[in-house]
Amino acid sequence: MDVFKIEKKWQEIWEKEKINYFNPKNIDKKYYCLEMFSYPSAAKLHVGHWYNYGLTDSFARYKKMKGFEVFQPMGFDAFGLPAENYAIKTGIHPKDSTLQNIENMEQTLREMGAMFDWNSEIKTCEENYYKWTQWLFLKLYEKGLAYRKEAPVNWCPSCNTVLANEQVVDGACERCHTAVVKKNLTQWFFKITDYAEELLSGLNDLDWPEKTKSMQRNWIGKSTGGEIEFTAESGDKFKVFTTRADTLFGVSFVALAPEHPLVAKLTTADRKDAVDNYVYETSKASEIDRLSTVREKTGVFIGAYAINPINNKKVPIFAADYVLYSYGTGAVMGVPAHDERDFLFAQKYDLPVVRVVKGDGENDQLPFTQYGITINSQKFDGLTSDEAKKAIVNELVKQNKGEHKINYRLRDWLVSRQRYWGAPIPVIHCEKCGAVPVPYKDLPVKLPYDVEFKPDGKSPLAKHDGFMNVKCPICGGDAKRDPDTLDTFVCSSWYYLRYPDANNAKEPFNPEYINKMLPVDKYVGGAEHACMHLLYSRFITKALRDMGYLNFSEPFKSLVHQGVILGPDGMRMSKSRGNVISPDDYIKQYGSDVFRLTLMFGFSYTEGGPWSDDGIKAISKFMDRIERLADKISKLKPEKGGDYGKEEKDLDYVRNYTIKCVDRDMEVFSFNTAIARMMEFLNALYKYDALETKNKKFYREAFGDFIALLAPCAPHFAEEVWEMLGNKKSVFYAPYPVCDEKALVKDEVEVAVQFNSKMRGRIVIPTGIDENEIRSLLLADEKIAPMLEGKEIKKLIVIPNRLINIIL
Repeated sequence: MDVFKIEKKWQEIWEKEKINYFNPKNIDKKYYCLEMFSYPSAAKLHVGHWYNYGLTDSFARYKKMKGFEVFQPMGFDAFGLPAENYAIKTGIHPKDSTLQNIENMEQTLREMGAMFDWNSEIKTCEENYYKWTQWLFLKLYEKGLAYRKEAPVNWCPSCNTVLANEQVVDGACERCHTAVVKKNLTQWFFKITDYAEELLSGLNDLDWPEKTKSMQRNWIGKSTGGEIEFTAESGDKFKVFTTRADTLFGVSFVALAPEHPLVAKLTTADRKDAVDNYVYETSKASEIDRLSTVREKTGVFIGAYAINPINNKKVPIFAADYVLYSYGTGAVMGVPAHDERDFLFAQKYDLPVVRVVKGDGENDQLPFTQYGITINSQKFDGLTSDEAKKAIVNELVKQNKGEHKINYRLRDWLVSRQRYWGAPIPVIHCEKCGAVPVPYKDLPVKLPYDVEFKPDGKSPLAKHDGFMNVKCPICGGDAKRDPDTLDTFVCSSWYYLRYPDANNAKEPFNPEYINKMLPVDKYVGGAEHACMHLLYSRFITKALRDMGYLNFSEPFKSLVHQGVILGPDGMRMSKSRGNVISPDDYIKQYGSDVFRLTLMFGFSYTEGGPWSDDGIKAISKFMDRIERLADKISKLKPEKGGDYGKEEKDLDYVRNYTIKCVDRDMEVFSFNTAIARMMEFLNALYKYDALETKNKKFYREAFGDFIALLAPCAPHFAEEVWEMLGNKKSVFYAPYPVCDEKALVKDEVEVAVQFNSKMRGRIVIPTGIDENEIRSLLLADEKIAPMLEGKEIKKLIVIPNRLINIIL
């Protein structure tokens, strides 16, 4: 069989008959199966693409045969930093390189033989898509969910430009290796924190991997406590959040983030040089490094003091690197006696350690971080920690110096990027009118083609006068466009809503239609997106629901993460290691179906594992065996009737057992066990084929079921064999085989025979017989009977269909 000729043949037939395309008339049976869309890189499809798209396509085909109207679209997450960096290095425009890469990937994805609905293709870099990304921004702005504030960015003093986190390597610029510092810029944010509680509680009802839900819970990070106001001697106020208000009397210092505005304002003249130097050095460290539990916590006294509101004691103010201005209030209280980090900090800077909570056991040496009974806390002495937390915050509430509060670790989503290759932010800045949203009728704000990419301190768009200079939509005066573009995660936060209505030129999607098509029934992609893309998509869905566009709250009902295919050496694939597996090399030799089946059989889908050439060779032999049998069976002359004896019953049992197992396994992405069951079925077919006398009609039907089971996993090959068997329509129009439970009830069963609980042999007996009949068969069996001669059977213990224990 010429697999390459067959692949081309069936791909053309599928396209001609539109077998892969969604039919809206059957929307009541819809099943929306979606793989996370890909970034269009210059490289060809790698194993990871295949593992995600190829195997999820098998699941989608399985669902189609189960009677669903499957919608499986494909598109490209086409904006992003790599194309811009490539332009800086080569001079090739990001639009040109991206569209060429998309064209290449489209071809290879089509050659995969997947059931993608190309009528619904989207490319996030095209105007007919990013127009609606800009529409989404404006809708969020109208609802108060988009706003501007100052926030730190990575800044390379040598390149004089902003760097993305991925461009910072070991604290240095990846281009020139200069130490990167933090610099504050005014940027746009989405107020995802408004949905923190719903994002948290909504996880409970999702069919998602528990690990992913746990990661989102930790990322959202709900804490219940109190927000307490401290006042500097200058009169400036700042707030700290704490879950341990019971330790407030033990505060011996407060720490501000080095980038907190009050640090510069409150630093005394004699401390200025030391503080300025500390702030600069801290700006070189990433947030991850600053929060690392193994990193030594440092700080610098700024020369100023604050008043503890509960006891009016004066405590020193430090700038400390472990406090982030972008997290919480940017200020923390230091209680050395009851916090390990604060205890080490106090020892380092010779600060007082005041115990205010006493344990009730022997192991309460400092720092004592558990709950206990309050001491040295004036009128609050003798309370339990829980009682003291409430009582102390209640006292501060009366004084307007505190409040009970729920805090979240989740921070608002920074969406500004000082980049070119992204969706322009649809805002105009007017000196008279301020920030003015671009009118909807003027969307899209088009990305100009003629830009200068060389880094010089300005974003590429800021240097483009034709783009930047506009008239204010309100007053008509001279104004400037926003020079930044949107984070590419904004583009991917709503793409699943666009797919079903991808060709709608009047609106991002038709709400009535989308509310029938969504949520996505099965979403498949990498676990690395747990706390970014998946969280942002949930936020956007809830925001659009509250605007009245959607009637559902969660975008993805069920989520599956594929594992990672490693190199043959068990390490992650990389060019430097020389262990990269190229799918093209194997597909040229074996064809796409063999490669797909190898991925299905060789790995547990959610775990992955190391690649082995032995696996693809074994699958190739498996396919050869199927082809040989198909050739024989297709030549069998059809006969009416035929015996249905023991051999037919045995094959029918394997047939229906396989159908039951494969149906179950395909549903839960357990592809490796599904293929294993098919291999057993094939062995049973070969065993039956070896018989001189066969029920040919039954044999063809059984083999037909085998091919139908195989079809989602090897679509081109199965189509060809299905046609060989005389079928006129595609196998994917055929219903998925259904298990006949009656065939799983055996007339006879082989059971173990024990004497006084020790194994002595096996015997085949009819099912459903009583104890007297079992006794008779034992005494008549040529192997068991001699062992019973002269012995009395005192008792028979029978475990139906499994075991007979003879008590002598």
